[in-house]
Amino acid sequence: MDREGVTIEDLARMVAKGFEETAKAQVVEAEFRVVNERLDRIEKFLLEEHRRRIERLEDQVKEIRETLAMK
Repeated sequence: MDREGVTIEDLARMVAKGFEETAKAQVVEAEFRVVNERLDRIEKFLLEEHRRRIERLEDQVKEIRETLAMK
């Protein structure tokens, strides 16, 4: 660029760079979306597994209480 102004070539380079940056940002955003979806599935699985384990423990505690109440 010269001090007189921006040439057509300069403007073309700036526009091209802007498109490249936008494309990169879109790729990063898409990758984050994929990671977030995977984390959501993992979280859902872990929460469901913990819920099942807690229910089993509650059932076992209930059985123990009932057994102790009989003695």
